[in-house]
Amino acid sequence: MRKIIAALVMSLDGFIEGPNEALDWIDTWDDPFDDMYPNIDACILGGKMYPGYQQYWRAILANPTGFLPFSGKVASQGEIDYAHFADRTPHFVLSKTLEIADWKNTRIIRDVEEIRQMKQQHGKDMHAVGGATLISSLMNLGLVDELRLVIQPIILGGGKALFKDVNERHPLKFVRATPQKSGSVVLTYNVQSITSN
Repeated sequence: MRKIIAALVMSLDGFIEGPNEALDWIDTWDDPFDDMYPNIDACILGGKMYPGYQQYWRAILANPTGFLPFSGKVASQGEIDYAHFADRTPHFVLSKTLEIADWKNTRIIRDVEEIRQMKQQHGKDMHAVGGATLISSLMNLGLVDELRLVIQPIILGGGKALFKDVNERHPLKFVRATPQKSGSVVLTYNVQSITSN
């Protein structure tokens, strides 16, 4: 069975966005998950996250040396590498309301059960990119197998919490902690079977 790996950046106090959807606290989307990508053949996103996601990565593909939306910075080499990975990798956007996903290799799916069916198919692992509603939905259905969390060295004090809609206890098995030069730490956990209170 294919695994679903949820890999996200978050603050030390558990937020993936600051107040008013602020993302300025993330220096770069230069992803420390490059060891994961050779084993991934699909990405899963939520409908709220997808428009900004495709805008950001397509901007890098269109002009790798230009200033980027959201950050106003120039792309790092890691971001350029991820943009090319994203451009060639199938993306599935879970949304009941999104009408158009016009980036190549992107398909809108309406029912989370389709993701469960995809897990049963042959293939490599799948990367659950985000956002919070998608990750919570997948966690609640027992579909996330592994969490990789980049913990940024900042306390935001508010914003969008990653696990705010998770409705049951999920025991985690620690795999590793990998410090980064930036001061962030990548925490990897296997998600165990759901245990109700």
